[in-house]
Amino acid sequence: MKSALMVAEKPSLAQNLANILSNGKCNTNKGSNSACAIHEWNGTFKNEPVRFKMTSVCGHVMTLDFTGKYNNWDKVDPIELFSCPTEKKEAMPRLRIPAFLAQEARGCDFLILWLDCDKEGENICFEVMSCVQPYMKGDVLSPQVTYRARFSAITDKDIKAAMLNLVRPNENESRSVDARQELDLRIGCAFTRFQTKYFQGRYGDLDASLISYGPCQTPTLGFCVQRHDEIQTFKPETYWVLRVTASTSEGRELPLEWKRVRSFEKDIANMFLAGIKEIKEATVINVQAKEKVKPRPTALNTVELMRVASAGLGMGPHHAMQIAERLYTQGYISYPRTETTSYPENYDLMGTLRQQQNSSKWGTEVRAIIANGISKPKKGHDAGDHPPITPMKPATESELEGDMWRIYDYVTRHFIATLSRDCKYLSTVITFQVGSETFTYTGNTLVDAGYTEIMHWQAFGKDEFVPVLAVEDVLRAHDHRLVECQTSPPDYLTESEVITLMEKHGIGTDASIPVHINNICQRNYVNVGSGRRLVPTSLGVVLVHGYQKIDPELVLPTMRSAVEEQLNLIAVGRADFHAVLAHTAEIFRRKFQYFVRSIEAMDQLFEVSFSSLKSSGKALSRCGKCRRYMRYVAAKPARLHCSHCDDTYALPQHGSVRIYRELKCPLDDFELLSWSAGSRGRSFPLCPYCYNHPPFRDMKKGFGCNSCTHPTCPYGVNSTGVSGCVECDGVLVLDPSAPKWKLACNRCDVIINIFEEASRVSVCESACGSCGAQLVSVEYRAERTRLPAALTDMTACLYCEPSFSALVEKHRAVSSRGGGARGRGGRARGKHRNKQPKDKMAQLAAYFV
Repeated sequence: MKSALMVAEKPSLAQNLANILSNGKCNTNKGSNSACAIHEWNGTFKNEPVRFKMTSVCGHVMTLDFTGKYNNWDKVDPIELFSCPTEKKEAMPRLRIPAFLAQEARGCDFLILWLDCDKEGENICFEVMSCVQPYMKGDVLSPQVTYRARFSAITDKDIKAAMLNLVRPNENESRSVDARQELDLRIGCAFTRFQTKYFQGRYGDLDASLISYGPCQTPTLGFCVQRHDEIQTFKPETYWVLRVTASTSEGRELPLEWKRVRSFEKDIANMFLAGIKEIKEATVINVQAKEKVKPRPTALNTVELMRVASAGLGMGPHHAMQIAERLYTQGYISYPRTETTSYPENYDLMGTLRQQQNSSKWGTEVRAIIANGISKPKKGHDAGDHPPITPMKPATESELEGDMWRIYDYVTRHFIATLSRDCKYLSTVITFQVGSETFTYTGNTLVDAGYTEIMHWQAFGKDEFVPVLAVEDVLRAHDHRLVECQTSPPDYLTESEVITLMEKHGIGTDASIPVHINNICQRNYVNVGSGRRLVPTSLGVVLVHGYQKIDPELVLPTMRSAVEEQLNLIAVGRADFHAVLAHTAEIFRRKFQYFVRSIEAMDQLFEVSFSSLKSSGKALSRCGKCRRYMRYVAAKPARLHCSHCDDTYALPQHGSVRIYRELKCPLDDFELLSWSAGSRGRSFPLCPYCYNHPPFRDMKKGFGCNSCTHPTCPYGVNSTGVSGCVECDGVLVLDPSAPKWKLACNRCDVIINIFEEASRVSVCESACGSCGAQLVSVEYRAERTRLPAALTDMTACLYCEPSFSALVEKHRAVSSRGGGARGRGGRARGKHRNKQPKDKMAQLAAYFV
């Protein structure tokens, strides 16, 4: 029997697809990489029996990066990044996706790709094909071997229809994604590396780990700063408005609106007031009643969903799209990334609507629409990609909690609204003459609520009072007065408004727009204020003003929108991949060279807003070269600066740093520091100089004393290491953060708590004869001892001595940012007894050889 390998984009999607295609009769096994399951069943394909295997990837299989040496910031001039070689690397090495796909593809006859139906999905198709090429029976480039499923919703009908109408993967769309990835990598990294090194070497309070540039990210920031500048330069103007109140015979008061609206000259406004002040009659000169329409919405696309999520639901667009994707993979809504706002001609609107008629939330309104007949949806824009976002099956609030329900609730109400009637109301405008001046009164009354019954937040307000008046009727005029007002500045842009500007100017795609907004927030360029308004920080403002001073095109949206047009031409086969890449990279290479030559223009702005590195931070530890105190700069990225030597030393991030017992490094005389991620995290001593300039070949930059292979140093791994780590190639080292004694791996986040309340713990020179681990010596006070027979001190192997094993508890380090893995308590204690620790000396063999 022939076999077909099917690949979806995510494990949850693979499971749903397998259940639909096998009619719920598939067998499921765990994959070799533990992340992706394999679902198998027998069926028919191309009129012959086939064994189907459905599995998945976890997003992109590969990622683009520079080859080895070009990732070294210190040794590579950023200008080289515009032309240096790149390579595809595993996006998530820990998951071993390429090896997993190769294993599952071995001997298969067909490859059927169920990746998301957008350009990124198309790119993943070709990543999967390259992984399985050597292991399939046929050539994956052959149309008889590889097939592509196109679908917009996870429903039985859509999925089975896609299976019957398989197509070819679109290589042009995949190439356009390759081009975007390469351009963003080369341009972003070159500018980011140069800016970061230049400014972090001069200023101490930037509070940003990266001073990044992005071809999409920076123009997005530009919109926010442009509005900030408009607010800062705004000069309020005073103006005056003439107000008059008219009263009906029943005593109802009508506030009248002045037809001239306002006057910016007080003397002229007073002249108008003087001309009518003594006139006590308001004569009706015109009554006009006109039915107006508040149109129902067009079908929902991605950009509108992100706008509403931000403005109406208080959710960031990045978070909203993550929720929408979960709803899609679980089959509740159709594919959430689409530019189309027009339903296809053959779309089953009534069938989709009927699914919602039993809902406790909107069932009544749906049944009424079905009974009266649906209104023909408004004609929107057909982008030729996916249908608009619609609900695919009914759901309840108990089924979908929190933000998932709120997104589903909006998508469903929006869909129902597109099939409802327009909202209609009667607008009555009554025009009055008071002396020589004309005034109006407007009153609106609801005729038909239409779609606002379901989108209740857009509902018509209370009916306004509209008096029954005819031309020549006279009302009493009183309360003549001038009201002084001031023009007000615009407010900061909301996320919703920024999304609109990005769409208008062609910045990013419907999939990448939320990522760019999220980036400028995470990079400390903007803060999200009340009403989800994006308020630029000092760093964000100075960066944009600097670009404008050197090369305004770097921050204007025109450059990126021109690049996006070229990428779209690649996608439709009308532009050459290599030509677009070479032309665009060359333009930005020249801009980069000019930027580097002109950087002082931006630096002048930084000098005004930020403190120099010499005057930042607080004195902490002595420099090993000049013996003067170096200053600790806590703002991101945390670092030490010696103003006398003019040297800056990077430090570990996201933790606290303090002096380590006033000890010195025996290699370079620098004062040692202790870095800690908090009471439940790792900590280790480090030499600032060795951390930045590894003293031995087997040490990497960014390692502390717990990885230093100095043969005699009392703080290095030779003196404090106990055994090999049970989960990686690291060494378990005695952590100096007494009195909470622990062993911490110098590579991964494994931590072993030991000897609670002990007064002293040390690692001995001799090793255990059974397992090779170093012996450990522990001392307790008599009243607190936990050793057998009330002993106060003992030396033994941590793993082989039963009385020691009871005082050991393994867990995972928790970082100070709260991002660490959860602890596992003492469940793994037996693991230490059963698994022989790796020989510590073997770990260090490289040094002694």
